[in-house]
Amino acid sequence: MLKEILIEQNIHWQEKKYSSTKRKKLDKLISYLPLRQIVTVTGIRRCGKSTLLKQAINYLIENGTDPVNILFLNLEHPYFLDYKTDPKVLESVYEEYLKLIAPKGKIYIFFDEIQYISNWQVYVKNRYENSDIKFIITGSNSSMLSSELNTLLSGRSLNIHLDTFDFSEYLDYLGIEHNNEFDRIKNKIDIARAKEKYLKWGGFYEVFDVKDETLKKEILVSYAKNIIYQDIVPRYKIRNTYLLERLFFYLLSLCGNIVNYTKLSKIFEISDKSIKEYINYFEDVFLFKKIDKYHTKEAQKIKSNKKLYTLDNGFLQIYPKHSLNNGVMLENAVFNVLNQKGCYINYFKENYEIDFVIDDKLLQVSYDMNDEKTLKREIRAFGEFKFDREKLLITYNKNTKIQDLSVVSFDNFALDEIVK
Repeated sequence: MLKEILIEQNIHWQEKKYSSTKRKKLDKLISYLPLRQIVTVTGIRRCGKSTLLKQAINYLIENGTDPVNILFLNLEHPYFLDYKTDPKVLESVYEEYLKLIAPKGKIYIFFDEIQYISNWQVYVKNRYENSDIKFIITGSNSSMLSSELNTLLSGRSLNIHLDTFDFSEYLDYLGIEHNNEFDRIKNKIDIARAKEKYLKWGGFYEVFDVKDETLKKEILVSYAKNIIYQDIVPRYKIRNTYLLERLFFYLLSLCGNIVNYTKLSKIFEISDKSIKEYINYFEDVFLFKKIDKYHTKEAQKIKSNKKLYTLDNGFLQIYPKHSLNNGVMLENAVFNVLNQKGCYINYFKENYEIDFVIDDKLLQVSYDMNDEKTLKREIRAFGEFKFDREKLLITYNKNTKIQDLSVVSFDNFALDEIVK
């Protein structure tokens, strides 16, 4: 059985190439391949980690690596369910690979979803220290970088975080050229249509080509439930799984808002400590992210009330609601642009609120700027911030300049290097 799995998952041994849309993080992964360190790729389930690994395999083969010197294994395969608590299965896989293929020289091992095997780091550390093997491994929780990884592999690994497709990658997938002003003017109608779909349905690859919106929602619901029941429940030994699931869907309605733990504890009839823990679990598997209120003192940031966002806009479509809120979709998408760029993000709130504060910029998000009262309110909010920052107002489709305020459409904000 194991031999069949290895042959089935390693089509490159048969001189077959993996085909897919190139991800931006591929260049970083390629730059890490010659280095000694173990490479870890983390990200939410179904964001494309397996595909990124296969793109790296294509690169290695195109640049002279013998295909038989590359082993790929997805540990989500049902075969490994009986070995979840036995890291020796990884050694069995390696020995079977050596017998089956007999590689010579440097070996590249790609382990996909490594967290399925308990104590995997013991095997990887041993082989790392005693063999000429380059390990590239993926996992769907951020804890892979903390307790598991740092315990035995401290200083021996480099991490890449992969998100779902950003807007530029989505346009690449659609084949819409957008890399310069000429392309964007020429393709402005196609880009506008793509923007509308992207803000609504997000960046999960397997949702892109589904036409039926009900089916899109069903796929996204299945993703969320898979993450909850496979990555959170067993890891943290959650007993009340129904409550955990209900909390997830309820939190989607709070995206872009300040989280009130006391109110949530009353709604779900559990302690606010449990609410905080559950939200941390959701963060651990990249479903949500919290941001702090801006303050000059770090201790005050830590103690501040948190705002919440989901890490893919598609999830906003799967909680029950009476009407579609375009403003929430746009604000959540802007947050994800900033987050994917690795910005340190806060919000600011006194009499008025500024949606995002980053190192050198203040950003407000407003879907429609045709209402003069709305424009005045957004400008007034900037005036409450006491430190000098560049001011940006992100809208759905307006681009203009109002005194020292730059008004930028979402597509230009997402595609240009306005924030680096």
